[in-house]
Amino acid sequence: MTLGDRPYRCSTHPLPLPVPTCTTAPRSLAVRIAHVLLDEEAVHVRPTDPFTWSSGWVTPVYCDNRVLLDAPAARARIQEGFVACCATQDELPRVVAGTATAGIPHATLLADRLHTGLAYVRGSAKSHGRRRQVEGRVTANDTVLIVEDLVSTGGSALDAVQGVRRTGASVQGVLAIFSYDFPTARTAFADAHCSLHALTTFETLAQVARDTGRLSSAAYDDVMRWHRAPDDWTPAN
Repeated sequence: MTLGDRPYRCSTHPLPLPVPTCTTAPRSLAVRIAHVLLDEEAVHVRPTDPFTWSSGWVTPVYCDNRVLLDAPAARARIQEGFVACCATQDELPRVVAGTATAGIPHATLLADRLHTGLAYVRGSAKSHGRRRQVEGRVTANDTVLIVEDLVSTGGSALDAVQGVRRTGASVQGVLAIFSYDFPTARTAFADAHCSLHALTTFETLAQVARDTGRLSSAAYDDVMRWHRAPDDWTPAN
């Protein structure tokens, strides 16, 4: 198959282990995706009325990329970004796998664009039936690209990575729509010897929110203060 002007083939043999890196799309693409997330209200930034995450963190930011499922133009922009990321690789994966549940729709669309196999990865193996964590046809000779909607600490995505690796398949990396780009996530991906590529990050999104008048300069400074030390953040008076 071809992607743009370049010929591609799907790999059915494990590729060399990638250098573990956490990267972002080129600046122009990252800004476009940040606009998409803000325009569709997938990301809410409320420094004076913060959220509480399931982890217990009090945070001025909440991301719900599931709202993008109802936005065809936004979905198309995201797929264009994912395809552009894949175009930088020498070989396509044999399988694109979505994380359950939020990564599955975006993985499905990407697999259709790339003409690859499709699977999904549960948070843990089922306790009944075939007791699988990875659903679909994934074999030990396959290369798999994992698609996640967002990455905070990296725990959920890396659980999926380990689940795929337990099948004997090779993980080409993780693609995400949005990453908070916390140092803890960078360390976790490096320790797992897995690469993460996000279409946009919190820093880019906060800058776009400020530049478009969604955040005042003071609010921007406050959310960046949170990003530097999320464990210690409290709302500014």
